[in-house]
Amino acid sequence: MTVTLASYLLVAAFLFCIGLYGALTKRNAVVVLLCIELMLNAVNLNLVAFAKYGPQPGIAGQVFSLFNITVAAAEVAVGIAILIALYRRRATVNVDEMDTLKR
Repeated sequence: MTVTLASYLLVAAFLFCIGLYGALTKRNAVVVLLCIELMLNAVNLNLVAFAKYGPQPGIAGQVFSLFNITVAAAEVAVGIAILIALYRRRATVNVDEMDTLKR
């Protein structure tokens, strides 16, 4: 069985759409953060697929993917720290109630 570039791109597009839908429709901040991570993983899948099956296969895609994973880990750390601080202050993870900058 041969896996083609189109298969990787379809899976990545599907993951990205699921993440985008979750980030736009869910109200739980933790779920929104997880959906953003899902979108970043779809990007990583595209980078690795193009690195393997692109016109000039090489290691650049894997390097960019590792950089993206590093940025995603930092984003999760900062995001969870912000969520913990907001939860301690307001006792909720609902994004609709996190509007202190609007007031």
